[in-house]
Amino acid sequence: MKQVRWLVVVLSLVFLVVGCSKPPEAEQKAAKAAMDAAMSAGADKYAAADFGAAKKKWEGAEAQMKDKKYKEALQAYNDTKAGFEKAAKGVEAGKKAVADQVGAALSALEGVWKNVEAEAKKVEKSMKDKKDAWMADAKAIGESVAKAKEMAASDPAGAKAKLDEIKAMVEKWDNAIKEMAAAPAPAKAEPAKKETKEKKK
Repeated sequence: MKQVRWLVVVLSLVFLVVGCSKPPEAEQKAAKAAMDAAMSAGADKYAAADFGAAKKKWEGAEAQMKDKKYKEALQAYNDTKAGFEKAAKGVEAGKKAVADQVGAALSALEGVWKNVEAEAKKVEKSMKDKKDAWMADAKAIGESVAKAKEMAASDPAGAKAKLDEIKAMVEKWDNAIKEMAAAPAPAKAEPAKKETKEKKK
């Protein structure tokens, strides 16, 4: 009789433990909602470190959920939710930092571009077949700089990416124009004139 009672108690405890070990679906949904909110706020761009750390926790929680480690998964989802909320809070500060970087980069790039344009005028005759490409790129750079200025406040990460594209184009022309300026083409024309004069004598 005692053995039967003990068996009933043990089985009750087992069922109690199993009953408590339900998948933490509510916590999973809450963590997912926090992740979506952080993404919408731009945390993946402006609070990348915190967002990345929270994403790793999310992946860990999902793995625990698959392995049916529900107690660990519950804690992991709660930590994940807190991590994504922290990332969302850090967006404004991150956005301002990127906007400041964009402002400084824009000023520097505009200065470099003015120098390139000034040097281009000096070697205009040497451009020849590159003139059309120069005109097209100069127009594109002007438009892209204007667009980056527009984007700087609302989408500094997008403006930063656009500036990287412009920088590559400016550097390309800076190098090309330096090569044209260094080309010894005019020096070769002088000896030919001297030779003709000598022949006339």
